[in-house]
This record gives sequence, C-alpha cells and structure tokens, in this order.
Amino acid sequence: MLPTFRTSLDEIRQKLTHIGENLVTANRLILKALQNCDETTFNEARNSIKNITAKADEIDNAIIKVLALYTPEARDLRQVVAYFKISNELSRACSNTRSFIRGFTDVCKDLDVKEINEYASLMQTSTVKAITTTVKMINVDDMDELQEMYEEVLIEENKVDDLYEMIERKLVEQAEGSSTFEKYHRMLRALRKSEKIASRAISVANLLVYIKIGGNIHN
Repeated sequence: MLPTFRTSLDEIRQKLTHIGENLVTANRLILKALQNCDETTFNEARNSIKNITAKADEIDNAIIKVLALYTPEARDLRQVVAYFKISNELSRACSNTRSFIRGFTDVCKDLDVKEINEYASLMQTSTVKAITTTVKMINVDDMDELQEMYEEVLIEENKVDDLYEMIERKLVEQAEGSSTFEKYHRMLRALRKSEKIASRAISVANLLVYIKIGGNIHN
C-alpha cells in the first residue's frame, strides 16, 4: 500500500487513542468523585468527554475517505473496518459514561460512604482498568503482548459483570419492603452504565485482536 495510506491510518489511530484517553480520564475522575460524591469532580469527568460525537464523526469521515481513495484489501481492509467499529464503540462508551455520571449524581447524596465503597467504587475500579488497558492496546503491534492485554481486559470485564450481579442480588434483598426501594433502584440503573462501559472495552479489545488475526468480529 502507498505510504499516504499508512499515514492516514496512523492519523486515524491517533484520533482513536485521543478519544480513548479522554474516556479513561473521565472514568478515573468518576472513581475519585465517588469517594465523597464530589459534584465538581463529576462535572470535570463530564467535561472530559465533551464533543466526542463530533470527534467520532470526524474519524468516520476519514475512514470513508480512506476506503474511497485506496480501496484496501485483505488485512488493510480488516484494519479499516475494525477502526470504524472501534470509533463507534468508544463513542458509545462515552455516552454510557455520561449516563453513569447523570444517574449516579442523582442518587449519590442518598447513599452512605460504606454503600458507595462496597458497590460503586469496586465496579468502577475494574471498569477503569479495563478501558485503560484497552486504550493502550490501540498502539500495540506485538501479537503476544496484545493477547496478554486482551486477557487482562477480559478479566476486569468479568469482574464488573460478577460484581453487578452480586450487587443486584444484595440490593434487591435490602430493598424488599423498604421505603428506600427507589433509591436502590436508581443506584442499580446507574451501575448498569458502568457495566456497559466495561463491555464496550472488551468489544474494542476484541476488534484490536481481530486486526491482527482475522476471523469473525465479536461484539
């Protein structure tokens, strides 16, 4: 392929990395904000992913241009298609993050510190680890290293799933017959968004592995 094709792909990869880093920053700030329901820090997290839709659209347009100009084949085409899907997954992860911020700030003041540390902080810690590793994968070319990092993301995503199920059971038990049922219900709805962010991370990680080895794309 022509050098200009590679340059275009590198630029797309840099833009994907930038969105991913903003996503990581937002979720790290959320984890910090959870400690004392700090509304200012929640707002910082929200501001970290402003205008992401426009940035994702810019990436999509660049990908369409690459397809039109260079008509890539085989692995090159696989990479372009994967980048297109990664852009979408990162955009949706940012949307999930905004929803999590909105949902948790709505309920945070009604919860005590023990509940937050026992439930939300544990889930968010694994979510941050999952997306941090996934974003690093965007710029990794070694297949063995990529596979190891994929396994790390998978472990953290599984932790988030397990924690959510455990939390759901426990909160439902606590909420039964309680006047605070609505509070627990809102908390679960917010935590569900954290679970979805981790799911986006494993989808992106899977696509990055797909670029290297091919096969079916699993979303």
